[in-house]
Amino acid sequence: MTGLRLTWVQPEDLVGHELAQATQDGRDPAPIAARWQAAGGPAAPSHAGASPTPAAPHLRALADDLLDELADLPSRLADQEPTDLTQIKAHCPIWPSHTAAPQAPGAATPNLAVGMRAARGGARPTESGTLQAQASAPTPTSTPTQAHLEAAWLGRAAGCLLGKPVEKLPLRGIRELARATGNWPLHTWFTAKGVPAELTHTYPWNKRSAPTSLAENIDGMPEDDDLNYPLLNTLLLQRHGRDFTTTDVARLWLDELPAGRTFTAERIAYRNLLTGIEPPQTAGHRNPFREWIGALIRADVHGWTNPGDPAAAAEQAHRDATLTHTANGVYAAMFTAATIAEAATVTSDIHACLRTGLTVVPPTSRLAKAIHQAIQLAATHDDFDVVVDELHTTHSAYHWVHAIPNTALIAAALTHANGDFSGSICRAVSGGWDTDSNGATAGSIAGLLAGDPAALPDRWTSPLKNRLATSIADFNGTGFDTLAQLTHQLTRREAPRP
Repeated sequence: MTGLRLTWVQPEDLVGHELAQATQDGRDPAPIAARWQAAGGPAAPSHAGASPTPAAPHLRALADDLLDELADLPSRLADQEPTDLTQIKAHCPIWPSHTAAPQAPGAATPNLAVGMRAARGGARPTESGTLQAQASAPTPTSTPTQAHLEAAWLGRAAGCLLGKPVEKLPLRGIRELARATGNWPLHTWFTAKGVPAELTHTYPWNKRSAPTSLAENIDGMPEDDDLNYPLLNTLLLQRHGRDFTTTDVARLWLDELPAGRTFTAERIAYRNLLTGIEPPQTAGHRNPFREWIGALIRADVHGWTNPGDPAAAAEQAHRDATLTHTANGVYAAMFTAATIAEAATVTSDIHACLRTGLTVVPPTSRLAKAIHQAIQLAATHDDFDVVVDELHTTHSAYHWVHAIPNTALIAAALTHANGDFSGSICRAVSGGWDTDSNGATAGSIAGLLAGDPAALPDRWTSPLKNRLATSIADFNGTGFDTLAQLTHQLTRREAPRP
């Protein structure tokens, strides 16, 4: 076949991404970067998954060598950003107990944010600037109903679908396209109707998604990896239970996940499996995407099925994530799973959920610092555009799919919207970067907190038609009510064991 330029695996493109990753995680890639540039090596594609033309054979061979050399460089952040679970726990001073004991009234929690928004959102600032929990605390045995889980599935789908047509667009483009139709601040689906042709020429809709995700085109939930992975993890728990291993995840992918439906770190890990590399080495071998968002979008089921046990949710997410990711890429999945596990108690507000999520993230890591800053900004500014602009300035060095800025944006959106469903997904998507993934995770959490499909505005749920498209196993065409039933059957109903 001619003209096939497979994305996310070309060695000459991976080098540029690995040079950026090395700079971010505390390695010094300057001498290797100089060699690559002197040889005529290209920079990493800024948005696409592959450069348009193959490299010469000698340049591709050099790329493979340099990727290995970059992997061997020492990192000054290695000690404070481990990937091993035992070491992660050692770095987390308030790692949650498996008993999920209620927090004592007035017990201090990490310094997340101060300001009136935080106070309105269920936490009050102390004189020292920390936030304190209110007297109420989640009950360890509280579990989500099937209706809660259906709302979470629907929320994930709606948030994902909202973000699909503007994925890969710059922040300015998202704002201009929405404003052109009176949809700013963002409050409903994007539409091409009424958008000037010159604007769509400058900022074209995502070509793969526009035919299925603009308001005038929506007819059920189209296929997306943000929904494929929750389906896979439903199968994972059905087949292997809570004690699944990372190898079980790998085998399931080889059996059920088409390679062409993987991207970034997942595609690299899949390739590594096919070349005989075993987990967890699959996450590190020539994988410059190992701190990107892919593990985060796989975390929901681990949280949904462990209500009140954020430690168990985070540990499951860790075993899943380490197939493809390291360090902050893993923490993003753990944070999301723990946040959702707290939300699944059906008794906590969004601010308590986010505080719980932070307990499983090493506090000196780049991700923890980014989440803290995001929550503080959201608690301080009434105008969410100000929050977004500051986040984009702070994280300008990161790729638009990297886990750190995207997780920070999700936390900011949920905080600023006070967990409201429409507010959460619209803020997450309007903040740019990986719009569909951010909308999906925000929608999952806010939908779970809403508690019932009827609590979600009809404009978000009716176009989904209770129908999901996917290439995973026999799930194509499945309804969200059926998915909720399957997930509910997997939910831990007994009190977590210590």
